[in-house]
Amino acid sequence: MNLGWVVVMRGVISFVTLLVYTNILGKQQVGKLTFFDFITGITIGNLAGSLTVDFDSRAWPHFVGLSVWAVLAMLAQFIALKSRWWARILGGEPVILIENGHILEQNMAQCRFRYDDLLMQLREKDVFDLHEVETAILETSGALSVLKRSQDHPVTPRDLHLPTAYKGLGTMLIHEGQVLSGHLIRVRLTPEWLSEQLLKQSITSPHDVALAILGSDGKLFVDTYRDGVPVEPVDDQLEQQ
Repeated sequence: MNLGWVVVMRGVISFVTLLVYTNILGKQQVGKLTFFDFITGITIGNLAGSLTVDFDSRAWPHFVGLSVWAVLAMLAQFIALKSRWWARILGGEPVILIENGHILEQNMAQCRFRYDDLLMQLREKDVFDLHEVETAILETSGALSVLKRSQDHPVTPRDLHLPTAYKGLGTMLIHEGQVLSGHLIRVRLTPEWLSEQLLKQSITSPHDVALAILGSDGKLFVDTYRDGVPVEPVDDQLEQQ
């Protein structure tokens, strides 16, 4: 068989296999990764790449190795759901780096976490003054969770005893020119109502709409393909600034 067709066939097999296994393994493989998840993902991806282009060996050993790693990862996840001890082995535990406003140097050294790392992650949380920090926890994913002192929290309507309107998720009604009939039914609206709302904005056809979302407040956001906004090159915009 032609070498090119072999690459295509192996690529299709590895792609489909990866697609199936990653969906089974769950979103933690692509979300906030622990070190174990990171290593597992790299290894599985490397095995899939070898399955595609490594012609020094037959395809089935790579496929078996890929399957073994995926099954072991799934088994480890299942055991972690049942065993707190095993979950700690796989992902570790969160570590408190700042408590009651004091940096815990021993915990910093245990995690091999530098002060520069701490300050950088605090800045990413919009914290530039250590006096504002009550508690900081290094999560198993490597992210830093920060609790500010109560006097440094932003004022909320609840603090001022102000009434607020409900704010929930919007419902997409049109996506790339296609009316989502199921979503219309879910919010108890009709295509006629949608057409009427579009006509109010001088839109005669939903095919002209890139995106339409009904907010929880009942307002309809509509974005058309033709916005009428002139697009300037980035260099020209920078020169104007």
